[in-house]
Amino acid sequence: MEDPADALEGFEDWPAFLGRELPARSGPPDLAAVLGLPRRPPPPRVHEEGSRRVGDVEVSALSWDVGFGPRTRAFLLRPAGADGVLPGVLGLHCHGGVKWTGAAKLVDDGTPPPDAAPRFPGYGGRAAANALARRGFAVLVHDAFSWGSRRFPLTRPSPKWAPWLAALAADRAARGVEDGPAQRYDAHAQLHEETLAKAAGVLGTTFTGAVLHEDLVALDVLAARPGTDPHRLGAFGFSGGGGRALLLAALDERVRAHVVACMLSTTDALVGRYLDTHSWLLHSPGLARFADLPDLTARRPLLVQYAVDDPLFPPGGMRAAHERLLARHAATGTYRGEQHPGGHRFDVAMQDRAWAFLEQHLTG
Repeated sequence: MEDPADALEGFEDWPAFLGRELPARSGPPDLAAVLGLPRRPPPPRVHEEGSRRVGDVEVSALSWDVGFGPRTRAFLLRPAGADGVLPGVLGLHCHGGVKWTGAAKLVDDGTPPPDAAPRFPGYGGRAAANALARRGFAVLVHDAFSWGSRRFPLTRPSPKWAPWLAALAADRAARGVEDGPAQRYDAHAQLHEETLAKAAGVLGTTFTGAVLHEDLVALDVLAARPGTDPHRLGAFGFSGGGGRALLLAALDERVRAHVVACMLSTTDALVGRYLDTHSWLLHSPGLARFADLPDLTARRPLLVQYAVDDPLFPPGGMRAAHERLLARHAATGTYRGEQHPGGHRFDVAMQDRAWAFLEQHLTG
């Protein structure tokens, strides 16, 4: 497989120069400050918006207000008929370049899909949250900042992006591709994320910090739900959701066990050739100076699933991350790394291994 083009071509030595020459930070390191996290609000008032049984799972629709923008919509899933206290898991949806939907990437809520496109791409065609709930968990999945119910309207492109979108639409029309509203929105949203990251920096936060702030609110919601054990909480995520799970556990010790699927490498292996294969959700300004990605992991039960042929991550970077994690967790034995053949995905077999890991650490 050919390496991607290097985004720093001609300046490949810039990262090493900055590593040597940037002055040392003063004061104790603080991940929340690096990400620009707002103050943690009290748990929000949750509105219950109905529920239905989908197979052997009860799916409840919830919503809450984080203090700005539209309400966050979410789904809480439990085994149908379960009336006891269950361990809770936060399901964190992927980025995937698809912002039209968020939580719906993981949840079958019993409503028909809006089009004939394959359901749950990247997840082996299975609703991952439903599958986990069947095994005796309360699973909460929410729309992240700028996805689904939290997406920006994008009614008009800015002068900067309008020519790009017009050219893209003309090219696809010339090739006979007919895009619907969701496809047109996602093309715009992909460009708009650059603007969001710029706005976040101007306002003193980061795009990652905006997403993680709302993940922390969702964790508060999960912990407070009747029938959920606040002392047995976990998280899982694939791709961008895996990065969110890693940082969430680093920020909140209530996350007792977590799963990161297809989302880990050392940072130095990514900078340059793999910058443009990832979004601002991974490449958060200042994060690499604070700590490398493997060094951010909480020393609590962690499963990382690597895809050997993942085109989004260099093999050397994944191997180096695995070795770093073995050393970091050596004293506690809390890290498990798995190598899976094939490309970037969180398929049924990988999910089943992830669910068994969460069962081991949250249901005992």
